[in-house]
Amino acid sequence: MELYFAPLEGITGYLYRNAYQDYFSGIDKYFTPFLSPNRNRALNPKEIRDILPENNKAIPLVPQILTNCGEFFLRAAQELEEKYGYEEVNLNLGCPSRTVAAKGKGAGFLAKSEELDCFFQEVFEKIRIRVSVKTRIGVDEPEEFRHLMKIFNKYPLHELIIHPRVQKDYYENSPDWKVFGEAAEISRNPVCYNGDIFTVEDFKRFRAEFPKADRVMLGRGLLRNPLLAEEIKREMETPDMASAAEGQEHNPAGGGWVQEDVERMKDFHDRLYADYRSVMYGEKNVLFKMKEFWVYAGFSFPGAEKCLKKIKKASRLAEYEGAVGEIWGWYR
Repeated sequence: MELYFAPLEGITGYLYRNAYQDYFSGIDKYFTPFLSPNRNRALNPKEIRDILPENNKAIPLVPQILTNCGEFFLRAAQELEEKYGYEEVNLNLGCPSRTVAAKGKGAGFLAKSEELDCFFQEVFEKIRIRVSVKTRIGVDEPEEFRHLMKIFNKYPLHELIIHPRVQKDYYENSPDWKVFGEAAEISRNPVCYNGDIFTVEDFKRFRAEFPKADRVMLGRGLLRNPLLAEEIKREMETPDMASAAEGQEHNPAGGGWVQEDVERMKDFHDRLYADYRSVMYGEKNVLFKMKEFWVYAGFSFPGAEKCLKKIKKASRLAEYEGAVGEIWGWYR
């Protein structure tokens, strides 16, 4: 079973990836938040900083590209290959943002199947490196995916990562496992699942439904519980032992922490906090980043709701540090 770390715009940049890679394990491949090439340039300075090989040492990384223009995609892919040494790029057909979709990009591109087909024709006539796709199953209705699969099957994708929701679902409702199962059966390309795997139990239910699945992309579940990939790999290696020890493992839904993991989480947080402070100007910018971190990580600290409220209300770094210190004290 291969596990991928999904890209989340504004969160999983190179500072987060490096800190995560140093303190946790279990991830086989990372994807960058989307790069947006345009007529004037393939990559902007911020995007270049995020994909620089020296900023991603020992991290198996795939740059993700958001565009509906074959020319822009090819130009970005060429620069990523020739200048930075990448061997794979990923096309974002999954972003559900209304602003993005309104421009016919991300999941919005799925509404224009003829243009999407032409896009792939242009790309695969010229591309020299691997192309994977991360997609939703349509814009309005799951039935749209049957036609989309006919397009995907025409081209030699390195893999097809499927988040089985439509664009209008955003992150509400449940992933459509029926559509994912049908897609996995008929796909001529390797298929990866993405969507609502928050716990080991979620993974076990998915695995029971799709025993042949061999790759899963994790996103918000990893932000909530950074140990999730390790727990899943442990379950895969020794399912009986993992089940027996389940009550002793970290459970962000309400179980306890193992002390070693509390310290690891603290070290991870402190590293990330220090790295943001080293590259960002002004307390407000750092506070925004760290508050965003706790929007997800807070799920792993049941009982610390008062401290989390203090973090949310903090207007100075000193206030933030005090509230975070209370969390570590609570769990020690």
